[in-house]
Amino acid sequence: MNKLYLLALLAGTRVAIETSEVEAVVKLTDISPVPGMGAHVAGLSALRSRVLTVIDVAALIRGEPTPSDRRGFAVIADIAGHSYGLMVDAVYDICQVSEGELPLRGQLDPAWLPHARGLVEHEGQPHLLVSLAGFIEAGALAHAA
Repeated sequence: MNKLYLLALLAGTRVAIETSEVEAVVKLTDISPVPGMGAHVAGLSALRSRVLTVIDVAALIRGEPTPSDRRGFAVIADIAGHSYGLMVDAVYDICQVSEGELPLRGQLDPAWLPHARGLVEHEGQPHLLVSLAGFIEAGALAHAA
């Protein structure tokens, strides 16, 4: 069975996200910082009469927050009953991949190891298969440490 994937660029890396995890993709506007939170929490934002926690996924991967002038889009997801916007560099396609998910192969940047579930190939290009919920869990662990 062919699954549908959202293809995006995240922290300079091509990623694939199962569309079943994605509620919407939005252009980020105003983000209000939250004092005392880890660098991976960019802040709070409003979307359709609800509050989103905006997660800077690149900060989890690279350890440095994304500059505010480079914050473009967010993938919206409901994770464990909470609304999150996970920042991405760009979103460029939604497609089916007939080959399905492939196992990880080759060398992978160690920063991606906790987040990568496999590979998805589209038009000859590999994309790391990631889970949005995994980034939230990793962020919670990073903040707790």
